[in-house]
Amino acid sequence: MHFNLIHSDIHTKARVGKLITSHGEIDTPCFMPVGTQGTVKAISPGELKECGAQIVLSNAYHLFLRPGMDVIKKAGSLHNFMSWQGPILTDSGGYQVFSLALLRKISDDGVEFQSHIDGQKHFFTPESVIEIQRGLGSDIMMPLDECAHYPCSRDHAEVAMNRTINWAKRSLSVVRRASCVVRERQLLFGIVQGATYEDLRKECAKQLIDMDFDGFALGGVSVGEPKNLMYNIVDLTASLLPVEKPRYLMGVGLPEDIIRAVEAGIDMLDCVVPTRYGRNGTAFTSAGKITIRNAPFIEDFRPLDEKCGCYTCKNFSRSYLRHLFNTEELLGLRLVSLHNIYFYLDLMRKIREAIQQDRFTEFKKEFLDSYSS
Repeated sequence: MHFNLIHSDIHTKARVGKLITSHGEIDTPCFMPVGTQGTVKAISPGELKECGAQIVLSNAYHLFLRPGMDVIKKAGSLHNFMSWQGPILTDSGGYQVFSLALLRKISDDGVEFQSHIDGQKHFFTPESVIEIQRGLGSDIMMPLDECAHYPCSRDHAEVAMNRTINWAKRSLSVVRRASCVVRERQLLFGIVQGATYEDLRKECAKQLIDMDFDGFALGGVSVGEPKNLMYNIVDLTASLLPVEKPRYLMGVGLPEDIIRAVEAGIDMLDCVVPTRYGRNGTAFTSAGKITIRNAPFIEDFRPLDEKCGCYTCKNFSRSYLRHLFNTEELLGLRLVSLHNIYFYLDLMRKIREAIQQDRFTEFKKEFLDSYSS
């Protein structure tokens, strides 16, 4: 077994588990810092480790385009190339094909697209995307899927869902054929699509469960839909998935959304928010978000968050950080990004502890009351 369910909160669907991979164990619920191009922006692997990161996420689309598979294979693996020896989850790049590619043409066979970098044409199939991820050597692979943006018609969502299911079958076939020759097992998760249509989500989940993936992801959320609609889809889909398998909510990552997802039974989350906000001077604190560029912090010599134990908060004031941003010094974006990553990972530690003590509901109220104050 690669996933052990350790404890379920008696008042909610929140749960604590351990996900076992070839490069280490991961305590869940977990947040995965996003290292799209083989790096979590502005943060070194050593700093990630010091913050408590157990797994990072990279993207097959971006790495395929740059530096290319030949370079990474010669390095031995993505782990070696980026000097991160912990677990790595690689996204298939399906979302990036649909959102970044200059031109794309989708069919049941796969997706033809032009690189957003140089316009060169490429063709991704479910099989080739798995082969790319096998070359990367990631611990958890995601199959090629079609993400329907919000809003979309039911007909469009159904076509995308059926294509996702078909591609999932083809991806699984590649992995099962290769399992006898791969020394380190790579896990493969199925992705539940269906947009905001409950019947499509149910149908997609049922078919993927029958295929017996190593875990399951919820795709196609946080793509523009209202928060209440997103929460409804997360609640519904999580409730359909097997208790004994990990559940991954893709691309959702504001603190309040994380807590709501964990309450629904989600085990894994990722988002670019901590570092993207950090690079723009927004810090997450126990009292909510603050924009450090703003004038009120000119003579504020307190840390970003007096309750935080990160390197930034132990050593630098809000005044100094504001100075760095307003003089366009790179250290500023690094320090705020580092703080945000620590804040997120510390939030997950506190969430796991609260679940273990059957006090997740109380923790949720205490956190949100303080965070929104």
